[in-house]
Amino acid sequence: MSKDIRQNPFRAVGSRAESKAQTTDHAFRAIVSADAKRRDAVTAKLRQARMEQEARAAAEAPPVAAPKAKKVAKAK
Repeated sequence: MSKDIRQNPFRAVGSRAESKAQTTDHAFRAIVSADAKRRDAVTAKLRQARMEQEARAAAEAPPVAAPKAKKVAKAK
């Protein structure tokens, strides 16, 4: 019992609930995808800034000298 468009040409062949569900699903997936792309872009930007900052800090930092040995008092 498939619906024939010739019976009612002004009505879509699929059910209304299904088309609304598909529309909602499509909108949801578009929003989530856009959010993920935006989040990934921000993460990449922050990662790059952190790497540059660490490189600058390593270049500017004076070399660390080895700690001096402590003198131990001799027992008598």
